[in-house]
Amino acid sequence: ATYFPLWASIMIVEPGKTRIGWIGLGVMGRSMCGHVIDRGFAVTVYTRTRQTADSVLAKGAQWADSPKAVAEQSDVMFTIVGFPTDVREVVLGPDGALAGCEAGNVLVDMTTSEPSLAVEIYEAAKAKGVASVDAPVSGGDVGAKEARLSIMIGGDADVVESLDPCWNAMGKAIVRQGGPGAGQHTKMVNQTLIASGMIGVCEGLLYAYKAGLDLDTVMESVASGAAGSWSLSNYGPRMIANNFDPGFFVEHFIKDMGIALAEANRMDLSLPGLALAHQLYTALRAQGGGRKGTHALQLAMASLSHIDWEGR
Repeated sequence: ATYFPLWASIMIVEPGKTRIGWIGLGVMGRSMCGHVIDRGFAVTVYTRTRQTADSVLAKGAQWADSPKAVAEQSDVMFTIVGFPTDVREVVLGPDGALAGCEAGNVLVDMTTSEPSLAVEIYEAAKAKGVASVDAPVSGGDVGAKEARLSIMIGGDADVVESLDPCWNAMGKAIVRQGGPGAGQHTKMVNQTLIASGMIGVCEGLLYAYKAGLDLDTVMESVASGAAGSWSLSNYGPRMIANNFDPGFFVEHFIKDMGIALAEANRMDLSLPGLALAHQLYTALRAQGGGRKGTHALQLAMASLSHIDWEGR
């Protein structure tokens, strides 16, 4: 059966029958799309730089020349791009996915984006008989590669449930948070928690470094105790190794924090810790770190005390 939001039933999503479209094959999107292909789904892809699609094309994905062309060959379309402006272009633009959709199709945006844009897409899709879901993720490049992302979902419950075979291909913690935009709001909670936490990780390791301690030994003591966190366990070793390659780009995290601060302002909510983290990351970008991983905050924090960070 095909999904029509104004009356009854639901598309049955299953490998070998449901055609998947995928738009955006960056650091995380490549792995996520690859897992969907591995589950047996036929996938059509588009991304701005075709060479980034090589790994999924090698797995059997088909190429399309635009988001609209992807939608014309698909039943369910996933998007995971960089910024809200990119989401608007690839979903709502004249050559976007919605333009190529038919009634009964489903749009799933997994970009971290604006809650208000998720609602706008939902309403525009509904007017065309198309379902829309916002489903941002957390877990970084490692979570994407290992198919254990946390997926935060906003949208109609029956549509979300019908997509279980796709969610299960990509993630482990799969939670519907509410209606349209709820997934994006939950991701803002996630990013707010990470932002201030990353400052603590950097400051703790800087203290250890300046005190002359062995950083690996310090990690043995603190990472498994009350001070432990996902960021410390996953990013601490990269900081110590002086490896600041991106699992998640600084410039994208700054975008996320900007969205969260704007939403907080709209709700008359003061979040000084988030605002501080936003400023520190902005300084890192100004120092040329915009395309480094978010753990490269260590470099900006070290510069405040005139420390030439070298890790271990």
